Order: sequence, then C-alpha cells, then structure tokens
Amino acid sequence: MRKKIVAGNWKMNMNLQEGVALATELKEALAAEKPNCEVIIGTPFIHLASVSELLKDSVVAVSAENCANKEKGAFTGEVSAAMVKSTGAEYVILGHSERREYYNETPEILKEKVDLALANGLKVIFCIGESLAQREANEQEAVCKAELAGSVFHLTAEQWKNIVIAYEPIWAIGTGKTATAEQAEEIHAYIRSCVAEVYGKEAAENTSILYGGSCKASNAPELFAKPDIDGGLIGGASLKCADFKGIIDAWK
Repeated sequence: MRKKIVAGNWKMNMNLQEGVALATELKEALAAEKPNCEVIIGTPFIHLASVSELLKDSVVAVSAENCANKEKGAFTGEVSAAMVKSTGAEYVILGHSERREYYNETPEILKEKVDLALANGLKVIFCIGESLAQREANEQEAVCKAELAGSVFHLTAEQWKNIVIAYEPIWAIGTGKTATAEQAEEIHAYIRSCVAEVYGKEAAENTSILYGGSCKASNAPELFAKPDIDGGLIGGASLKCADFKGIIDAWK
C-alpha cells in the first residue's frame, strides 16, 4: 500500500519562535489523536534544526522547502542538501512553481538538486503542474510529463522509491479558480501512468501523488476519496494547527 501523506509548506511565513510554537501545537494535537496518514511539515531553513529536534520522537516528519544545486563551496547564502540532512530533516520540497517562476529554476537545475538530495539521504517531494494558459490550451498532460522527464525520470528504480510527486495546478493557486476533484483525479491518474511507463506498474502503484492547490478541510475529503490522490501539499492551511489538522482528519 502506498503512503497517504499530508504535507504542509509554510513558505516564507512565521519567525522562528512562531514556527516552534506551531510545531509544538501540532505535535501535541497529533499525540492526543494519532493520524491515519504520514504528516510532514516543510519549514524555512532557519526553523529546520529547532523544529526537527522538537519533533524527533513524534509522528510528524520535517522537510526543507528547497536546497542548493551545488554540493558545497563559495555559494554565499545557499543551503546544501547535506546541511538540510544534518538538521534532522527527512524530506525536501523541490520544483515548487514559485521556485520555478520567481527564481528561474530550470529542469536541469532541479535535476541537480534532486540528485544531491537523494545522495544525502533525503526524500524528495517533487512538484509539477501547469499554468492557466497551459490548462486552457489543454497542455496539462504534456507539461507534467515534460517536468517529470526533465528532472526525475533519469533516476534508478531504487532511487525512485524516495520520490513523492506533488501535482499543483498553478492556475488554482490564488486565482479563484479551483480544480474539481474530477480534474485532479484525471491528471493524477495520468501522472501515475507516466511513472508506470518508466518504472513499471508496481512502482507506479507504490508512488504517492499529492494534490496541491487550494486544498482545505472543506474539500480534502472529496479530493482524498479519489483513487489516485494520496494526500495533499498544503500551503496557507498549514499555518494554523486547527486548519491543518482538519485536512489530516480527512483520512479518518
């Protein structure tokens, strides 16, 4: 059975004290009521060490939101995969649409990041998804396949076991448009078929594919009920414990 996952992506929100407070609240809430899925929180770099230590013996895993595409050296301000791993974090989010758009991360750069993350023992939550113009031109399948081919389909079958895919329709983030559960399921099933083409049916069946794009407690049950949607990558709704737990509880 593939893993059901609810992952939070805090983005550039909350100072260290606020982040530690939220992680503490979440830890206590989930200790009182065990989740039916894996729970991950993606925090800014400066939170990683403190939050990883705090959550060490809990049911919550910790993820970085990014890492460098270089191993080490004279890259002022960058944070390497080895550094992320040394904090106790287990995961790293790579390929997020915001990184692609605002920081010009190309498939080649992302491929380097993925390779370094895996080489340093991190698991990767790899994001893909189309823009509104691409969706309106019915190019969503081609875009998703190209993003996978460009950055992760070179991996070995063994390496692939450490990849989680997050599908995020960019047009559903902050536009007022939302993907229906049917639209999301359709593309998730297509993504799984792409994985099957490269790694075989069994590997595809074992790959967790998360939905990201205005997922909240109100629509999570409908989304998560779909056979190819294995959870969510949650932005805004992961910044409040009650909101995030509402989504986690959709797996109950």
